Amino acid sequence: MRKILGAAIGSCVHVAGLFNFLKLAENEGYKTIYLGGAVDLDKLVGAIIESDPDIVAISYRLDPKALEKLLKELEKRLKDNGLLNRIYVFGGTVETGSVAKKFKFISKVFDGTQEIEDVILWLRNAEVKKKKSKLPPQSLPERVKYKSPFPLIRHHIGLPTLEETEEHIKTLADSGLLDIISLAPDQNCQQYFFEPEKMDKKQDGAGGAPIRSIEDFKKLYNATRRGNYPLMRSYSGTRNLVEFSKILKETINNAWAAIPLSWYSDLDRRSDRDLLSAIRENQQAIRWNAENNVPVEINEAHQWALRYAHDAMEVATFYLSAYNAKKLGVRYYVAQYMLTTPPGLSPKFDLAKQIAKKELIETLHDDSFVSYTMIRTGLLSFPADENAAMGQLVSTMFYGMYLKPDILHIVSYSEAIRRATSKEIIESVKMVKQAMRNAMFGLPDLLSDKEIKNRVEKLKNEAMIIIQAIKELGKSFKDPLIEPEVIFNAIKLGILDAPGLKGMSVAKARFDTRIINGACFAVDDQGKILDEEERIKLIKKEAGI
Repeated sequence: MRKILGAAIGSCVHVAGLFNFLKLAENEGYKTIYLGGAVDLDKLVGAIIESDPDIVAISYRLDPKALEKLLKELEKRLKDNGLLNRIYVFGGTVETGSVAKKFKFISKVFDGTQEIEDVILWLRNAEVKKKKSKLPPQSLPERVKYKSPFPLIRHHIGLPTLEETEEHIKTLADSGLLDIISLAPDQNCQQYFFEPEKMDKKQDGAGGAPIRSIEDFKKLYNATRRGNYPLMRSYSGTRNLVEFSKILKETINNAWAAIPLSWYSDLDRRSDRDLLSAIRENQQAIRWNAENNVPVEINEAHQWALRYAHDAMEVATFYLSAYNAKKLGVRYYVAQYMLTTPPGLSPKFDLAKQIAKKELIETLHDDSFVSYTMIRTGLLSFPADENAAMGQLVSTMFYGMYLKPDILHIVSYSEAIRRATSKEIIESVKMVKQAMRNAMFGLPDLLSDKEIKNRVEKLKNEAMIIIQAIKELGKSFKDPLIEPEVIFNAIKLGILDAPGLKGMSVAKARFDTRIINGACFAVDDQGKILDEEERIKLIKKEAGI
């Protein structure tokens, strides 16, 4: 068992930080020896000789000049006694920490500005770091395991010029606050990367960074090779998805691919692909990434919610997406739970919807398929006032912690007004991390609330009615839920639907939806709530089925 000896030296009696550090070490499997406060150097050196610890933790929070004298004397005694062959770590204030950093025998300084997870990760890897410098894991599954129980932190960036984007990525990597940086290419890149002659030059930089070449991707990836070496990923293209996936894997070691099932088509007009062709191509891209060991997110269900689909519809498409991922060979699936979407949901029933989604896809888990939970705040819920947006971001991510996320997808408070730079991103990350820490102290058991529990069960049942209707539509197929024609027909018929697609899509947008008492329901032409059996019965009747 690894051993840590800790002492506050000189006349310093401030021991709370040292005591907490040793408690964290115990939780990580260390045996700890606590000498207390105001420990003189003779006693400290004697204890090191007697107990032979792997790590010695020294604390001092008083006068920096006095500390410098103490550390000079301590270094001399350690050298005289042949005790420099172990790890020494210092804890104190910013002022005393700056003094400790001058001494080469001290390998790590904690001055109160670090996050608690930074301390834990250092404890886990102290021996490795003594032997050789080692990068944090560079694949998603390994990084999740490395950071556990703390979730990974993700934010996107895509500024109007490549140069700005590169510099701000460097700042983010140096901050050590993000585990994943998502590149946001502009629409020209996403749609016409392989056909640059079709790009509208006036739209360069619109919605993201103007990435135009393989070299551009490599340059932005190289900007992450510093600080805590964050993973990088990128939004997928809206056409040529397989070719785009290949480039992302080769240039930025794409942490995971995000590909829809039906979107980027004439369903949403973000691409000129027809819906059936888009479904086929999307599935091909999902399969290619699975075959090449790239984790996959199918960013499908929240796209329906962004168009005001009712809760049961989002739960059903969430399950349908995960089912497709598994059947197409995905091993590691990133499941994104977009909170507060559509706007107006109560936290109670927002969480009920998310719990229903999570419980359904976890029925698909086995040795070949596992999902990572990623939460985020829905952009539609952000007020245009920055201070109010900060409150929305923090409060939403706080209650989202009930889902025990593996990844926090942070959307900067500024995004409803302007795209975020490293400044707003770092500010937003710090806000959310404080909410995360508070939540990790313990949240109530929400499933003990009967209203939430009943809503979860209702949504799961309603979602599976939708899934069953899709199966019946494709009953001539062996596995109808993954057949492009069946999914296409489910949308054309209105089994999969959302009112926000009315008048601009191949979807029917047959029924309206309303937020009632904090939950989102489909309603009939008189405004009465429709359950799924009724809704699908009406759809079939109108279609003559």
